[in-house]
Amino acid sequence: MAERPDAKMEPAELYREEVITDRKVGLIRMMVPIRIDGSVDPSRQTLFTGEAQMLTSMGALPISFDIEADTLAEAVAGYGSAANLGFERAVRELQDMRRQQSSSLVLPQQGGAGFGAAGIPGGGKIQLP
Repeated sequence: MAERPDAKMEPAELYREEVITDRKVGLIRMMVPIRIDGSVDPSRQTLFTGEAQMLTSMGALPISFDIEADTLAEAVAGYGSAANLGFERAVRELQDMRRQQSSSLVLPQQGGAGFGAAGIPGGGKIQLP
């Protein structure tokens, strides 16, 4: 039987998530550090994450990216440049995935010694890695 992961939350690492949007371009998730009683913890930094969508031939691809900022105003001002970096990273990852897929080897199925469909040894079934 597989062991269960430890699902215990860390009381000293709590954040309240607030969603900020202009309802046009995307959104910013503002992660406000809080104490166990729900009050804001000023000893830790507020974190900002941006979200947008990239339109592809397969549909919309969600893009998530960190925004380096100390305030909401800085996060809003830095959204565009952080989004561009997020899009560039996503394009590189898609190109890498395409490259890996196109260079994958197709190996015949291992098994019986007989000939399969169309006289091809190993059954003639194409297997993708």
